[in-house]
Amino acid sequence: MLKTPDMLLLFFCLVGAVDSLHKQWIPDTNYENKTNWDKQAVPCGNDIVQFPAQRRVSVFVETTHAVREMKLPVDGEFILNSGAGFYVVSGKDPGCGAGVTTQFRDSESLQWFNPALWQAAATLEDLQRGDFLFSVHDESVPCQYDDVVFKARSSFGVDTSSSQASIPVKSVSVLGEKFDRQSEFSKYLSSRSGQLQFRGSSVVTVGNQECGDPSGCDCGNSVHHQRICNTVTCASLSCKKPLLPAGHCCSVCGAIITIHYAAGFNLQTYRQRVHQLFLTLPKYKSIQLGMSKVFKSQRLMGVIPFGTTPEIQVLAVEGEKGSQSEGLAWDIINDARSHGSNLGITGADFQASSGSSSDQTGGSTGMVVGVVFGVFIMIALIIIVVVLIRKGVVRIPSSLPTLPTLWSLGSFDRSSNVADLDGPIDHGFDNPIFDKPNMLPDIPGVYASETNHSISMSETGVHFVNPAYDENETDFNA
Repeated sequence: MLKTPDMLLLFFCLVGAVDSLHKQWIPDTNYENKTNWDKQAVPCGNDIVQFPAQRRVSVFVETTHAVREMKLPVDGEFILNSGAGFYVVSGKDPGCGAGVTTQFRDSESLQWFNPALWQAAATLEDLQRGDFLFSVHDESVPCQYDDVVFKARSSFGVDTSSSQASIPVKSVSVLGEKFDRQSEFSKYLSSRSGQLQFRGSSVVTVGNQECGDPSGCDCGNSVHHQRICNTVTCASLSCKKPLLPAGHCCSVCGAIITIHYAAGFNLQTYRQRVHQLFLTLPKYKSIQLGMSKVFKSQRLMGVIPFGTTPEIQVLAVEGEKGSQSEGLAWDIINDARSHGSNLGITGADFQASSGSSSDQTGGSTGMVVGVVFGVFIMIALIIIVVVLIRKGVVRIPSSLPTLPTLWSLGSFDRSSNVADLDGPIDHGFDNPIFDKPNMLPDIPGVYASETNHSISMSETGVHFVNPAYDENETDFNA
């Protein structure tokens, strides 16, 4: 009989993975939305309605409204729902009060790359139910494989300015119509509504294929990371050791679980598994959990980069202190160790903002290994430099002070021994040619008085005089 985790895994494999996420734009420019008015109320029959004269706006009107007076902008439009419109009350509207001048709020400052203005869900049904997903800041903004959704019965205005010429996504849905072919979407962008709704230097493009890697794909928003973070205000934290996740703009209190995987790992299946096993438990209901594929930079001795390794980052965030997130991290680690072979997981570890981790010795071990490698590299460099100097490839500048070497010290030692004339002098072995002249034929002049001068001693050492050398000769005679 299958245990519960194995049954869940089998169920998710049968269901299959969701191809992409749906990212929905939160703000709108609807007439009926009271947050779009400076008085925080929808205008009534006694009010004067005013739109900013120099602002471009597309306003969706769902029903009929009475107004006393309306001042329209130079450039704008009303998108009227069936049966919607405006009329002027001849007298006083009894249910409206004394009447005020209310102004429509400016929507031109709303930026595409503001993560607070998007909601993410696995399906359209989840969007309607409000079952949203938590993500790091970079992935809260639509990724290149996502379906972008603008509410069906609403209009909007978004600034798409960025450092890139285009913003690629899988599809865009506007006013209930889905665009997944660039030719059709380009026509909409060139329409009157499209020009008022999409403003900015970058063009949103559709038609990207779905992610073909079950382990997940790169979101593509790292190039916009700084622009995204410029819209984010980070809160103050009180946890012991705040953590900064990859792709996030702010440090958080909680835990970061790193999943190492191999062939057969499915990101969406694993996301559903973690949700069903742990996030449905009452003790973990307050935790926000985000899961994404990241590329961790590999560095030699923690300094020299030499490549990247894909990993799955699981971010668990809970309030300021994150007391329950560490428990969730241990549950995920234990589950990965118990069922990792079935999930395509080869390893897992975590760090918590409390200062604890799944491997308390990892940091010191890494430091020891780094020091050992550093020592070996220094020794190798010294040997290489010495060899190059000996071979004459590298020369020491003459301006540098000369340091005593093994050779010079040896020479100094020999010279000092010779210079010490008070001590015994080692004459070595007897040479019969020089020491016993009677062993050779009696040649006049060879062993005469000059023999006493054949060996002389000075402060610089012992010198042997060549008896065949004539010091009066200045050149060779042929």
